[in-house]
Amino acid sequence: MAVVDRRGLIVEAAEKSFALFGYKATTMDHVAKIANVAKGTIYTFFANKEELFDEILRSVIIEMKKITEQEVQEDRPFFENLYQSMDKLLEFRREHELLVKLFQEVRDFGTPQAREGLEKIELAILDYLERQIDRAAKHGEIREYDPKVIAFVLVKLYIALTSDWNKIHEPLSKEQIREFSQVFLSGGLSKT
Repeated sequence: MAVVDRRGLIVEAAEKSFALFGYKATTMDHVAKIANVAKGTIYTFFANKEELFDEILRSVIIEMKKITEQEVQEDRPFFENLYQSMDKLLEFRREHELLVKLFQEVRDFGTPQAREGLEKIELAILDYLERQIDRAAKHGEIREYDPKVIAFVLVKLYIALTSDWNKIHEPLSKEQIREFSQVFLSGGLSKT
């Protein structure tokens, strides 16, 4: 007889529920129904909805780290790795059903927990970039500046060019985004 991973079923069901209904409208009853478990079973693994949501966010962050680790190649220059990683992360963010729903929920209702969840995702991206920037500076690929500030500017620039720009203009191609990023960033950070 096969062993049923109830915790895994609950997490998977919760992610579906949050992606369908958003944070605010998801209930433990929804999760129990989707997971096909009794509501009380959920509480054997998670104290409340917030704890369950945090578990899902951790798994999303782990998935994002895997994506970036697959893109970064030690033999490539910093900026090439940066552009590849940012393209993949923003594509993931744009297509991941849960993240899309959370962005909608924040925009439409301003749900604090959804906003905090998205902030955790952004902080994970910033932390990753900060380490990459620090490593590139130590290897002499870029000038040494505060990596926290550079990471913040990189993320905000990429979001501005890939998302905010599209609200009022024709979307830019990946090549155009890279070109503009180079003009704004690599000219100031590059040693050459």
